[in-house]
Amino acid sequence: MWKFYRDIIRQYPKLSLSEERRLISKAQKGSKKSRDEIILRHIGFLIFRIHKVAFPTLIRRFGKEMLEEAILIAYEKIKTYDLDYRDKKGNPNPVKFISYIWKRIDGFIIDFLKKELKTSCLREILQNSP
Repeated sequence: MWKFYRDIIRQYPKLSLSEERRLISKAQKGSKKSRDEIILRHIGFLIFRIHKVAFPTLIRRFGKEMLEEAILIAYEKIKTYDLDYRDKKGNPNPVKFISYIWKRIDGFIIDFLKKELKTSCLREILQNSP
C-alpha cells in the first residue's frame, strides 16, 4: 500500500510557502485542481504523522483507513486556512499548511485508534462470552 504513495511523493515534491499560499488561495476560490495538488503535495506529511503517532502493528491494521480520513481532514482544513493570519501585534504571519494541520491530524489519529481499538476489544469480548 505505501509504495503507491511513495510514487506520489516523488511526483509531487514539497512546495515553497509562497507557492503553497497561491494554491490555497485558488483552492479557496473553488479550483479543484489546486485543492487536489495541495493534498498530493502533503501526502508525505500525512503518512509521516501516521508513522510518528501510531505503532507499526496498528499502522498495518488501520493505516489505509487512517490515511483516507486524514486526507479528508486536510481537504476540510484548506477551506479554513487563513491567508491573512496576523500575530498578536497585527503583523502578517504566514504559516505553512503542515504547521496549520499537524495538531488536528495527530488528534485525529489518536481518536481514530482509540475508537477502533475499543470497538475491536468489545467485539472480542462478545465473541468469547458464553
